[in-house]
Amino acid sequence: MSTPWQHIISSQPRIAGFLERLAQAPPNSLLLEGGNASERLAFGLFWAARLMCREAAPPCGKCRICLQIADDACRDLFLLNGAEGSINVDTVREVRAVLGDPPAGRGPRVVILAEAQALGDGAANALLKSLEEPSPGNVFVLLAPSREILLPTLVSRSFVLTLGWPKGGLEDPDLGERLRALCEFIQSGKGAWLEWTGRKGSVDARMADSILREVQRSLVQAGYGNPLTELARLLAARLDVVAVRQVGVIIENALESLEVGANPAVVLEWVAIRMWNLLHK
Repeated sequence: MSTPWQHIISSQPRIAGFLERLAQAPPNSLLLEGGNASERLAFGLFWAARLMCREAAPPCGKCRICLQIADDACRDLFLLNGAEGSINVDTVREVRAVLGDPPAGRGPRVVILAEAQALGDGAANALLKSLEEPSPGNVFVLLAPSREILLPTLVSRSFVLTLGWPKGGLEDPDLGERLRALCEFIQSGKGAWLEWTGRKGSVDARMADSILREVQRSLVQAGYGNPLTELARLLAARLDVVAVRQVGVIIENALESLEVGANPAVVLEWVAIRMWNLLHK
């Protein structure tokens, strides 16, 4: 039986190696951003197995604990998955109620909040209390596309690690051209962006998804203070922390709209206008 993390870990050995070193003194809260939702979840489960597996080279992927983690059947693993709906305050409170008890096994108890952007305000504040006053034996893992769409107070109390982004981005000349048009539009409100999105049949879901992923990548670069792309430099120079977080929420909402079949051109127009408003407010 294969575990959910095995095929992902081999594709990102740098991250796996970093987590291995980090396991020697695990932080109370780890935030994994970047990648896609399935990669983030796989690394979250890998981290839980690395901390709980008792074999000589953890996580072995074969022992009872590793297999229970893979099946979400481990008593010391709490997986709250925002991809399945909002994470409400009552759910977080139910988890917090057991944090004062010792873990059932010899390792720590691990609480994974997948797609943590689904935390409601009440749930986020309840979680924050646990991060501010951590109980021994408990480790939290927050998974999100980018830190900008989470409450800054949650991010500030977490060790942040960025997964590799899907390949095939700016090597695509069409994608590069569209991103330059987006930069021009959000600065001036003019240019080829609306002409392109307004042309019937010119925007497909694949290209729209690629553009939105590149905006997410640029947000992470801006957050690190290491903007490498034109868009990242623009965001870093023109937006404050609050506005950057707002862009993150806009992009996440746009990606969700694409997933449910919204018109890609309309989604991109909405994103660009919202970003223009933030730059010029």
